[in-house]
Amino acid sequence: MSELPGGSPTFEEPDFSQLSEEADLPEEEGETAPEEEAGEPGSFEEANAAEGGRAKAVLEHLARSIVDDKEAVVVEAKHERGQLRLYLHVAPSDMGRIIGRRGRTAQALRTLVRAAAATEGADTFVEIVD
Repeated sequence: MSELPGGSPTFEEPDFSQLSEEADLPEEEGETAPEEEAGEPGSFEEANAAEGGRAKAVLEHLARSIVDDKEAVVVEAKHERGQLRLYLHVAPSDMGRIIGRRGRTAQALRTLVRAAAATEGADTFVEIVD
């Protein structure tokens, strides 16, 4: 940055001519580019699609961010009657945090998970289990 006579700074455009396009390519024969990995068996996308992936991941992430005992968070996914049912298990001491006052936190979790599932075209129900 340089300054104008009045003391206000000016922005100078960075010079990107030094960068090469080859820097992002894999160097070894065994390596694959991220675009190629997406469709391979065992990839992240396949794991997400297997059992309601995105909705399950969203529920697990949100629950872990709310509770104190993060290791106790378990999300089970089952397909019943054309609907994905997610069962959330947390430690008994964290049950109040997950449910929230008048069930508001639980309802917010259900809304966010349903929105995440809708992006995949799935209908989802979240049940909080003791």
